[in-house]
Amino acid sequence: MVASEGCRLDRLQGLPSTMKLTDFEALTFDCYGTLIDWETGILEHLRAWARRYGVEATEEELLEAFGQHEMRLEAETPGRLYPDILRQAYAEIARQWGTPVAAAEADAFARSIGSWPAFPDTPPALNYLKRHYKLVIVSNVDRASFAESNKKLGVAFDAIVTAEDVGSYKPDPRNFHYALDVLDKMGVARDKVLHTAQSRYHDIVPAKSLGLVVMWINRRREKPGEGAVRPPEGDVEPDFVADSMADFVAQHEALLRG
Repeated sequence: MVASEGCRLDRLQGLPSTMKLTDFEALTFDCYGTLIDWETGILEHLRAWARRYGVEATEEELLEAFGQHEMRLEAETPGRLYPDILRQAYAEIARQWGTPVAAAEADAFARSIGSWPAFPDTPPALNYLKRHYKLVIVSNVDRASFAESNKKLGVAFDAIVTAEDVGSYKPDPRNFHYALDVLDKMGVARDKVLHTAQSRYHDIVPAKSLGLVVMWINRRREKPGEGAVRPPEGDVEPDFVADSMADFVAQHEALLRG
């Protein structure tokens, strides 16, 4: 696989000499933002809403508004399934800009998860990584929604953990503990798990606080702000960084070549 632009072996410099990507047995993945291009899927609906009602807002403003409402709803109603979170977030965005709340539009947004595209490098990267690791999803959605997205990922995961299974949404530590319990039953120790994610708020900070090693997939490196998530609370340094899933694979291949 060809590395994304900017992939360098010196990306690994500064890490403890005993820590290498080849040391791990399992990868736990955030899905939306890391494997699935959720911002493109979200904006497809929010741009259409803005045009219908003459709302003047930039894409970054729309994503930021979505992120604020989505995360508040997840924290306040952790037992609510993700399509219901999306439906309510859409209504809150409409109210924020003073437009009508159309139930049909909110319902369409709630059902849109399965149409959100995978990043082009995701399926080939997952198929490569599957040859070297167990792959586990730890995602802030429900089972039915992830099943639709999974059709785009092109790989069979060894385990799938959703917010519906746990009854809470990341960054709640319960989601990570649940996943670690699943991995323990699979015979994978905590120190052999590499958590891989784009969102620093939902994943990198809470995973590091639990002592997990993390790989930050910096999908938004050329964009301003945090997009559809809030800034992380606290300054946490990831253990590994990649610009994309293709970059992750390129780093792994470089290690195998020695």
